[in-house]
Amino acid sequence: PPAHSHRDWIGPPDKHSNLRPVIFYVPPEESALERRLREARQEAQASNQRFWARHNRAFRQEKEEFIYSRLKAKGLEMRDESGQKATLNAEEMADFYKDFLSKNLKKHLQYNRDWYKHNFKITFLMGQVALVRALRWLRRRKKNVEQ
Repeated sequence: PPAHSHRDWIGPPDKHSNLRPVIFYVPPEESALERRLREARQEAQASNQRFWARHNRAFRQEKEEFIYSRLKAKGLEMRDESGQKATLNAEEMADFYKDFLSKNLKKHLQYNRDWYKHNFKITFLMGQVALVRALRWLRRRKKNVEQ
């Protein structure tokens, strides 16, 4: 982002995780509490990137293996006579999706628990930052009224 920017920057989707990475703005006079909030947001983003990159890689690999095994069982090749990639029908793919989700249920439950922990921490810190800023604003306002 340009040096004059005062906002977070959101990039294009990552090719592995499909998540849009964020470059967080760091104010020049960032307080310790604001830094904790930014770092919590960065850790949540990094954790999500890692999980979804691994998950999507496993999904694609297992999907290809499933399609290959089903086509092989039918006596078909991965590409048809015209050179196009062979596909399975929706019912056959539904079997794969169901099995994949069932097999990865514990991973998804753990991800959801971690996601809620990250978001609770971020929300708590955001509340603290908002309170500190409101108190600072009230003190400034009171000071200006007294003058």
